[in-house]
Amino acid sequence: MRRVSAPSEPGPPAIPGAPRNDWQTIRSLLPYLADYRLRVALALTCLIGAKLANLGVPVVMKSIIDHLSASRHLTALARAQQEPAIVLLGGLGALVVAYALVRLSTSALTELRELLFAKVTQSAARKIALRVFEHLHALSLRFHLERQTGGMSRDIERGTRGIQSLISYSLYNILPTIVEVTLVLCFFVFRYEPYYAIVTLIALASYVIFTIQVTEWRTHFRRTMNELDSKANARAIDSLINYETVKYFGNERYEAERYDVNLQKYRSAAIQSQQSLSMLNFGQQSIIAVCMVFILWHAVSGVMAGKLTLGDLVLINTFMLQLYIPLNFLGAVYRDLKQSLTDMDRMFGLIHVVQEVADRPDAPRLAVAGGTVRFEHVDFAYEPTRRILEDLSFTIEAGTTTAVVGHSGSGKSTLSRLLFRFYDLDRATGGRITIDGQDIRDVTQDSLRAAIGIVPQDTVLFNDTIYYNIAYGRPSATRDEVIAAARAAHIHAFIESLPAQYETTVGERGLKLSGGEKQRVAIARTILKNPSILIFDEATSALDSKSERAIQHELGLIAQDRTTLMIAHRLSTIVHAEQILVMDHGRIVERGTHASLLNAGGLYAQMWALQQRAAAATEQAATAREAAGETDDASSGATAHADPAALATHAAR
Repeated sequence: MRRVSAPSEPGPPAIPGAPRNDWQTIRSLLPYLADYRLRVALALTCLIGAKLANLGVPVVMKSIIDHLSASRHLTALARAQQEPAIVLLGGLGALVVAYALVRLSTSALTELRELLFAKVTQSAARKIALRVFEHLHALSLRFHLERQTGGMSRDIERGTRGIQSLISYSLYNILPTIVEVTLVLCFFVFRYEPYYAIVTLIALASYVIFTIQVTEWRTHFRRTMNELDSKANARAIDSLINYETVKYFGNERYEAERYDVNLQKYRSAAIQSQQSLSMLNFGQQSIIAVCMVFILWHAVSGVMAGKLTLGDLVLINTFMLQLYIPLNFLGAVYRDLKQSLTDMDRMFGLIHVVQEVADRPDAPRLAVAGGTVRFEHVDFAYEPTRRILEDLSFTIEAGTTTAVVGHSGSGKSTLSRLLFRFYDLDRATGGRITIDGQDIRDVTQDSLRAAIGIVPQDTVLFNDTIYYNIAYGRPSATRDEVIAAARAAHIHAFIESLPAQYETTVGERGLKLSGGEKQRVAIARTILKNPSILIFDEATSALDSKSERAIQHELGLIAQDRTTLMIAHRLSTIVHAEQILVMDHGRIVERGTHASLLNAGGLYAQMWALQQRAAAATEQAATAREAAGETDDASSGATAHADPAALATHAAR
């Protein structure tokens, strides 16, 4: 007996709970900026130019003040020449104009920098969001079954916003502040005395160290808030998606209480975060205040001693304000920067999730000649302790129909998942699946899935129009082709009866349509795709008997000359199949045609007899209601659509 094994690749790792190093996150971002090197260089040039111009503003103001302080000389000169206006225009007037031009230059260079870098920021965010989206679609079904979509969508949203914040803060706040600090320190050393530069440097170092240490301590509060926010959002979306189920059981209050539990936890974490933020802000302001005392006292002493002018005092004070106002903001920027890195880390964590089902770099496209499908000694388990398929072998000859029946949990639906490569078999012990002799693990997934069409039992539609959902089978199809597919699926007349016809929106997951209408849309979508291989997973389970017979006829025409796998509970829908496989606990226990299996008197014959008995009882009940004048269509439809396997099990009990 062959050993049952899990898929060859381990399950995708969870998004790490502990953050990666911040520099790793930043390095993950840098490749997305590489295409815009010239814009980045020009933006940095504008940044340096803006800061040089900004440095010139207090220098010009110092000159204006020094000129005004020499008022006696100015007044004497004006009286002698009797032309004070000309003197002002020639001296102070020129300085005032220069002051305005310098400030205007600062603003112009700053805006030009932002204009140059806007494309870089938005393009990088778009590329990363697109890559995450594509990577999520490339991950296996296992990953998505273990994740909550609401939480992932929130991670992507925050991560994208974090990229924009990181780039903006780096270019518009951190780098400008570093440039400005460097220029001011150099000016203090060369224009005045090293004392001012030393005190300023000590204060800056103390400020930065204090901010970093406290912010690092605060980071876990923000991370906890993110996790609780994602969990609350995921729970809310899950509850709203299952709106009908909530209503069926009257559990609105229960859902609200579950949601509120996460909101309360988020509230506690947010309060702790705000308390620590207040402590950080007070500590930063204390460091700035102490530094200003030392700087201004020394400057005032210099003015009193005649070593400095009033203009020098104003210049030094202005420089300190220019440093500490953005530096104070830099503390908030650093906190937001850490938050952005945390958000980006979760999003990049999604990108780094291992792709369980991946194409080989040199994988060719699937070449379908006839469409013969073979399962050769297939062993599969979703988990090592959960056996699904064991030593399964069968062949679906090209152009023929093979049906698979069995009780729920026997592994029927797993066949379609494996054929679509939602999971890969272990190459050493899992056997293999081939199409026209080609191992499906060795061909590209897109070419494989392009060759297969499926009508699932549980049809989920996009929250868009009926036309969009049918055309999704082949987006390049013309409108006439879409309508032809709808006609073949016997849904065109229904669509035409709607006020908006094909532009009717089907609602979230198609909930505005009945189960039968959704299934006919799925059938039309597959007809439009026109694949070489067809899978019908209980394709008519939601239809009434009359519609089922009509659709069965159309499905028979569609399946003609195509390789078809039918997964069924209702045995009456597969009596025409060239081969019927009866599965039980992951094994094929019987195989043959409908007639040969009935003659064998095995499990298939027992299931057939039970379903015929259940159908007869349903028909008798319907006849009795008609005789009594009842027209309970809903209950009769529900009985007619009941799972025959479940009815059979109930009858056996």
